[in-house]
Amino acid sequence: MKKTRNENRLPVIQDADLADKVVLVRVDHNVVKDGIIRDPYRIDRTIGTLYNIVERGGRIILMTHVGRPRDKKTGHITCDASTSIEPIAAYIERKLHTKIHVHSFRTESKRGILGIDTSINLAIKELKQHKIGGIYLPNTRWFEGEEATGEVRESFSRQLAGLADVFVNDAFGSWQPHVSAYDITRYLPSYAGFLMQEEIGHLEQVLHPERPFVAVVAGAKYDTKIGPLNELYKKVDHLILGGVIYNTYLCAKYQVRIAGVSDEDIEAAKKLVSMDKKKKKIVELPHIVEADQVGRKVRGKFRKIAVKDLVRGKSYGYVLDIDSRSFSDKKVADVIDSARTTFVNAVMGYTPYFTEGSEALDRTIDKNREALKFYGGGDTLQEFKSLCPGLYLAVLDDAQYYFFTGGGSVLKAIEQSDSMGMKPVQVLIENKKRLEKELTT
Repeated sequence: MKKTRNENRLPVIQDADLADKVVLVRVDHNVVKDGIIRDPYRIDRTIGTLYNIVERGGRIILMTHVGRPRDKKTGHITCDASTSIEPIAAYIERKLHTKIHVHSFRTESKRGILGIDTSINLAIKELKQHKIGGIYLPNTRWFEGEEATGEVRESFSRQLAGLADVFVNDAFGSWQPHVSAYDITRYLPSYAGFLMQEEIGHLEQVLHPERPFVAVVAGAKYDTKIGPLNELYKKVDHLILGGVIYNTYLCAKYQVRIAGVSDEDIEAAKKLVSMDKKKKKIVELPHIVEADQVGRKVRGKFRKIAVKDLVRGKSYGYVLDIDSRSFSDKKVADVIDSARTTFVNAVMGYTPYFTEGSEALDRTIDKNREALKFYGGGDTLQEFKSLCPGLYLAVLDDAQYYFFTGGGSVLKAIEQSDSMGMKPVQVLIENKKRLEKELTT
């Protein structure tokens, strides 16, 4: 595995004593929607870490979050099949040919699971006796303490730690400092799994790219991308925008109104427009798709228009896609072809009906056989796989491509300009320093 400039700071699973130890592993298996696995890619990427633990004599307890079962307004937690880890455990059983025990705890209405009780002790005993291959805890966000504060949070931290001897974090996509990825490190020797190490190593290549560096960023909201977008702008040679982010940019630059773009976002985008007047890094996509309404692609209800024809002061309908002709435009094609590093965190259109832009983008990027190509996970990866299945399968093991499992984590790291700046990674480093200090005193 390629070493990063920061690797010596990070405690890694290779250095852990795992023989006859119960190992609590935090993964990012957040791939279930409405009770169905959408894409097992993120599960498959953790298999190497799980195999290594077992091969070295460790016994595994897995945990992940799934969806958002907690209502942000009320704080109420809903525990039902739509956010259950049951399909994930069943998939791992089929993949590894071993029994994965899914433990059930009593839930309370609106509060979720109050804590980890002694009912799990028998399963842990069977795990140690090799009667089962592993344990999968319920969705971490079903536990009241996962995102809590004060004593409730502290109690859940201690309960989790009481299950195991060692903690391994292999959940690069889970950058938020919740108990299962953050607080737990205060109580157990803690290490980064192989996937976490690999993601950080490739993130270094995005933060310190071979140039020219071209980034493609899209999103459904402008305000959620302001921080990463501004930092990314400083790092790139060329920036291509899509989705509502591009619509907002067009509104700010050409002083038009596009349905679905707020005044606040337009005002925020003026800073980007102002910066680009001097540096001219943004590569405009010259053809867009305007529609009368959000929804299905209905004949006669959408049209292709040219950006050069936008009229100042005029209001337009919903811009729901990038016309594929944009990527045949000489200026756009030349920029993509000139890249030596390309980073993509983008779905260009309103899915699943407006997909022309995303497919054209992926196929144009693939024509450049010299560039390293990094795709931010989640929807970006899902869209690539759905629209270009043959290409996706062909490049999965291509050294020029790398698919991150967590797009949000990549953007967070870019915003911080540090591949190891995320709080769950920082606490692993702090845990290592603390243990080293204890050994020398």
